[in-house]
Amino acid sequence: MRIVFMGTPDFAVPSLEALLSSGDQVVGVVCQPDRPKGRGHQLVAPPVKLVAERVRIPVLQPLKIRTPEFLQALSSWQPDVIAVAAYGRILHTPILQLPPMGCVNVHGSLLPKYRGAAPVQWAVINGETETGITTMLMDEGMDTGAMLLQAKLDILPEDTAGTLAPRLATLGGRLLIETLAQLKAATLVSTKQSDEQATMAPLLKKEDGLIDWTLSAQSLTNRVRGLSPWPGAYTFLGNERWNIWKAVTHEGVTTDTPGTIVAVNKQSILVATGEGLLEIREIQTANSKRMAVAQFLAGHRVTVGQQLGSPPSPVVG
Repeated sequence: MRIVFMGTPDFAVPSLEALLSSGDQVVGVVCQPDRPKGRGHQLVAPPVKLVAERVRIPVLQPLKIRTPEFLQALSSWQPDVIAVAAYGRILHTPILQLPPMGCVNVHGSLLPKYRGAAPVQWAVINGETETGITTMLMDEGMDTGAMLLQAKLDILPEDTAGTLAPRLATLGGRLLIETLAQLKAATLVSTKQSDEQATMAPLLKKEDGLIDWTLSAQSLTNRVRGLSPWPGAYTFLGNERWNIWKAVTHEGVTTDTPGTIVAVNKQSILVATGEGLLEIREIQTANSKRMAVAQFLAGHRVTVGQQLGSPPSPVVG
C-alpha cells in the first residue's frame, strides 16, 4: 500500500515512525513550512520533516494547500491512502477524494469529545481522568469524520499536557497501524459521530495562560497542568510576571479576595481563589529558570496580603 503522510509536530512523529516500520511504503511526506524560532529567528524544520529526511523520503512543505500545483504534486505520488496526524490544516475535497482508500486521521481524543486543535490540553484543563486516540475517515469538517477505531488512556493526577502528549502520540502510532491493517482487509466498520455529544478544543493563545483567580483552586490546578508547557499559566505581582509551573489544591477555606497571598512557608505560597486555596510549588520570573518555591523565596521577598492578578494598566495622559 502506497501511503502519503501529513503531519508536523512531535505528536505526529510516532505515527510516521510506525508507518516506516510497517510493511507498507511511505512514498511522501507533507508538513508545515520551516518556522523561525528563538531570539535569532532562525528557521527550524518541523520534527516530521527531520524524520523524513533521515530516511530520504521526499517532503513537501506548501505555504498553501488549495492550489493546483500542490494537488498535482500530491497526485504524482499516487497514494492509496493519506494518513494524517496533527498536520495543522483542514483538507479540502480534492485532497480528500484523491486516495482511493480515503484520508485517515489520528486524533488525540475520544471523539466526539474535544474536536479541534488542542484536545490534549483541554482534556487536562477540564479535569478529565481518561482520554485516548480516535482514528477517523476525514471529511471537510473540524474532526467531524466517521470514527474508525478508538483506544483509551488514563490521565494521571500529576500529568501535564506535556507529559500526556507523548504517551498519546505513541498510542496513536499503534492505532494507526491497526486501522490501516483493517482498512486493507476491508474489516473496518465506521461509526458516525454524534454532533449532540461533541465538545470543542480550540487552539490556545498566549493570553489563555493568564490566571483568573476567581476560579476554584481545583480548576486552577488543572489549568496549570493543561497549559504546561505552552502557553504556560501566569499571573502578575505588580509589574513582575510569575509563570506558575506546578501548583496543587490545598485543603482549607478563606474569605480573602481571590488572588491574595494568604500564607508563605519554606516550600510553597498559598493563594486565595474563588473556592479554596492554591498552593504554588514551582515558579519562574523573567530572565530566570524554573525553580522550586523554596529557591525562589531565597531571592524574592513575598509577604502575606500581596495581591496577584492582571498586569497593571498603563497610565494614559
